[in-house]
Amino acid sequence: MELHNLSPKPGSRKARKRVGRGPGSGHGKTAGRGHKGAGSRSGTTQRRNFEGGQMPLVRRVPKRGFTNIFRTERVIVNVAQLERFPDGAEVTPEVLLAEGVVSKLADGVKILGKGAISRRLTVKAHAFSKKAKELIEAAGGSCEVIGQ
Repeated sequence: MELHNLSPKPGSRKARKRVGRGPGSGHGKTAGRGHKGAGSRSGTTQRRNFEGGQMPLVRRVPKRGFTNIFRTERVIVNVAQLERFPDGAEVTPEVLLAEGVVSKLADGVKILGKGAISRRLTVKAHAFSKKAKELIEAAGGSCEVIGQ
């Protein structure tokens, strides 16, 4: 077997349909477009969601609620996750990202009060829950709210 002897597997390559090439081809005259109507004319296109005149799915499905375009997405961190930092450390959103506590910063970090903390930390975040603030300050640390 040499390169010049190679040929595609029988049946794997199909000849293209040559429409409008006479009645003997089986695709002559109207060239598979049918008689009259928008689809028979040149330059016609259909919308992506066109369903042949049937009420489109996007209009049949009931709609509820709305999307608030001003919503802020805070990344949640519990106080138990702050236990990994050494005593006296300053914890900022950038430090949390670098340590792998959070995978993204989104619109800011919010500290929640799940778990316990025994280390004295200076925590800087965009928001704190009341319980988280109490736990951090009870451990001798401090909370600082940073703006966007």
